[in-house]
Amino acid sequence: MNWNKFALTGASVLSALSLSAPIAGAQLQVTEIVSGLNAPLFLCSPPGDTARLFILEQNSGLIKIIKNGSLLGTPFLDIGSISSSGGERGLLGLAFHPNYFGPGTGEGNFYVNYTNNSGNTVVRQYSVSGGNPDVANAGSFTNIVTINQPFSNHNGGCIQFGPDGMLYVGTGDGGSANDPGNRSQDITGQLLGKMLRFDVDIAAPFIPNSNPFVGSTGDDEIWSYGLRNPWRFSFDRVTGDMWIGDVGQGSREEVNFEPAGISGGLNYGWRCMEGTNCTGLSGCTCNSGLVLPVDEYSHGGGNCSITGGYRYRGSLMPNFYGRYFFADFCSDNIWSVDFNGTTAFDRVNHETDLAIPGSVSVSSFGEDANGELYIVDSSGGQIYLVSEECASGTTNYCTGAVNSSGGGAGIATFGSLSVSANNFNLSVAGCPSGVPGLFFFGPNAVSAPFGNGFLCAGGGITRIPPPVTTDFLGTAQRFLDLTSAPGNMITGGSDWNFQYWFRDVPGGGAMFNTSDGVNVQFCP
Repeated sequence: MNWNKFALTGASVLSALSLSAPIAGAQLQVTEIVSGLNAPLFLCSPPGDTARLFILEQNSGLIKIIKNGSLLGTPFLDIGSISSSGGERGLLGLAFHPNYFGPGTGEGNFYVNYTNNSGNTVVRQYSVSGGNPDVANAGSFTNIVTINQPFSNHNGGCIQFGPDGMLYVGTGDGGSANDPGNRSQDITGQLLGKMLRFDVDIAAPFIPNSNPFVGSTGDDEIWSYGLRNPWRFSFDRVTGDMWIGDVGQGSREEVNFEPAGISGGLNYGWRCMEGTNCTGLSGCTCNSGLVLPVDEYSHGGGNCSITGGYRYRGSLMPNFYGRYFFADFCSDNIWSVDFNGTTAFDRVNHETDLAIPGSVSVSSFGEDANGELYIVDSSGGQIYLVSEECASGTTNYCTGAVNSSGGGAGIATFGSLSVSANNFNLSVAGCPSGVPGLFFFGPNAVSAPFGNGFLCAGGGITRIPPPVTTDFLGTAQRFLDLTSAPGNMITGGSDWNFQYWFRDVPGGGAMFNTSDGVNVQFCP
């Protein structure tokens, strides 16, 4: 990609995206996972750990665990005695080594970013305890980097492992206003206003030779620069691209994008530019070799501070797959945008359809091991799971032929049509009593002569074992487990056609009969 050309294409982003229409027919909802937390700030899971969510509390210095849906009473780690709190300070970031579950290098290691009691940034490695996977070894630490902070604000705080296995650390410009030391543009002696990159699997100072300024005039730790306060950034788990929500100053909030596979060294423009606006401050030339945001928004309507999020890659929101979610900390606005590889577009505000009770301060989004999206509400102390509303339903079709009990047999469903709820049941009525039968399903709705009736579900039939026998009323039921075969063929957003086959010989006809069919639209 020609990055100089890309850097100059963002001037009309704000006006172009403000006219986007909502995604047709797709709405979101939230489910409260936990409440009563003390200023929660971030949520994540170790790679492959589908049973646990790890939550940071900014002011208490605690990392807590939700395990199999329950909040554990004992914290995973407590660094409250060494971590300052208040304002933009505290326990700010958490990342698990890609090889956390081992075996080998990095096994059991995780990393935190916090401001110490002197107000300085510390990124530190810890290890899990040997006897209890839900408790860390508080004495096992190794410092990765310590950075002096001249002011109390703009500490950054987010840390993430990239697809290259390196630990990335987002740092703010040191605080105050207008970056008085021009630290963001200084690559010769300043780690502030940067994206730093460390190889935690080598000896201190943990600097990979592939960093762009190693052996040149820049600081070896720097990956990219020109950031004001990259409060939250993330990597797309499918493409490896980096998305940065960089907090603005007086007028604009911005989303920056960095494609996977580049060699670093990008300049995102602060303090010369705020979004696509030139600030008039010295230190660099506006629009010269700078990477402009792929999206930005103004401070109108109560907006003041962007909270970067994730490009969605889970399964609970199939209509939103690949969209990037972000929010504003001061307003209730929560947006998603689509992306075409160079530009964000189709920005949608989800404040109304999410319908979170009361006011929410989105301090962070979270992503679990399955790629599902969470909202972290620091002011309310709550965590919410985001999912797509269940736009499901059933429609009966085809014909249940007359059988020896009289009328035709009819098939129906009961329980939830949500795949994640896994409570889907089938029932049939209008059959003779005491006869064996079998439920089956297929991808296509058809109507073809079959036995004494019609084949209604086709396109490749899948049986649902075991067979059932109708009761004295001529009814039968079957639960279909959607987590194992054959039910695991069914996914959220798909639709399938179900029918019931049973033994019957009405008037000397064929040896079997069938019910009508039912088309089922499943939701996540």
